[in-house]
Amino acid sequence: MTEVETALLADEPAILSDLMDYCRIASVSTDPAYAPEIARAADFVAAQLRGAGFQTVERIETGGHPAVYAERCDVPGAPTVLVYGHYDVQPPDPLEAWQSPPFDPTLRDGRLYARGVSDDKGPLLIAIKAAAAFTRVRGSLPLNMKFLIEGEEESGSPHFAQTVARLSERLSCDLVLSADGAMWRADLPSVMVAGRGLVAFEVRLTGAGKDLHSGRHGGSAPNPIRVLTRMLAALHDDVGRVIVPGFSDGTAVPDPAILNAIRHANFDPAAYFVSIGAELPDPLPDAETLLRRQWLEPTLEFNGISGGYAGAGTKTVIPTDASVKITCRLVAGQTPDSAARALEAELRRLTPTGYRLEFTRHGPGSAAFALDPADPALALAEEVLGKVLGAPPLRVAMGATIPIPDVFRRALGVGTVFFSFSTADEDYHAPNEFFRLSSLRQGLVAWVRLLDRLGGMAPEDIRAVASQGAVRKTSRE
Repeated sequence: MTEVETALLADEPAILSDLMDYCRIASVSTDPAYAPEIARAADFVAAQLRGAGFQTVERIETGGHPAVYAERCDVPGAPTVLVYGHYDVQPPDPLEAWQSPPFDPTLRDGRLYARGVSDDKGPLLIAIKAAAAFTRVRGSLPLNMKFLIEGEEESGSPHFAQTVARLSERLSCDLVLSADGAMWRADLPSVMVAGRGLVAFEVRLTGAGKDLHSGRHGGSAPNPIRVLTRMLAALHDDVGRVIVPGFSDGTAVPDPAILNAIRHANFDPAAYFVSIGAELPDPLPDAETLLRRQWLEPTLEFNGISGGYAGAGTKTVIPTDASVKITCRLVAGQTPDSAARALEAELRRLTPTGYRLEFTRHGPGSAAFALDPADPALALAEEVLGKVLGAPPLRVAMGATIPIPDVFRRALGVGTVFFSFSTADEDYHAPNEFFRLSSLRQGLVAWVRLLDRLGGMAPEDIRAVASQGAVRKTSRE
């Protein structure tokens, strides 16, 4: 163990205290009511970076919530690494399902519970603290380092791509390391090499021009709840696969390496359903079928539905409208635009006479990604993880969406390697989100070792091949 690792682990209680302070900030990006907390979170991150010895720390205006940028580039000839993360979090609802308040960080059984602790406050703070340890112990970093930390990831990153494009010269680097992302299972070391894209919509179906008495008008007036639910039921087959015409057109054949990982993952479908508190389906899908659905097939999920009266007791009303929030996860070959066109066309086809359909798209969405399997920095990250975690990591895909690889490839011409110590079972986006203290310790050691190893390499030795015609930009600070 190096002197930097030793000093960092000795500082673990203070790091945990800082993480708890960070998680007390309710930085929900999707709800304007939390705007003051967003500002507090950006200030917190900026203060942490200044404390880590970064010579330049700036708040970047984006047209939405601000990003935080930092750099320290004073190691001539060394590679330049850009670290990505986000300081915003998902809404905490439903509050009654939390065992402890979502913004009152609580330690239980070797875990820290709080909204955003796993996605992405814990993993991001690990990267910052690793950089701080080098500055404190050695007086300098082992390589040139930049941070770009956004505040809109949990609301679709609507301004991120244009911000990166605008700042492309300042963000010039040899490699992007993402502190966001997740390992697949706590008992199986893994590195994420592919993920699905995302596009979100809201659909509103209107019948009459006002709410109507269900006795006076029942049986004759249009009921948008009844019709909307029938329309939504027509978008999937009996096992939940999307059957919208044109929705899956152009999807690519899965990477054989990921299919091989699925076959060797020792995934237990029955244990999966038990872990999420669901009844076992009959028939029970086999492991390969279930993982292909989670990683490699597009989805169309209903995230919330509303209409009419939902309070206590009853209200005899036929509502004027009903609405549904929808998100689609996309696979390679799909685009947000093509998925949106197919879904809107099908919903309009299904809308009966006498009803009005409003179809609203939220943000540009993001495409699926797959990392270059020959990326030398990916191999180095796997080597470091294998030594820290005690077993070679498995290359896996994830059903979740992280749009940054495509953004950085297009704007900077470099690859992205995910190096997060969040785990997919830590209930991020759900009540009782948590982060393992063991992951905090492992992450601190692993980030120090990876940065040290990268700093000993030539810039050209860590650059991934930029695919799809991206123009390379490299740093010589």
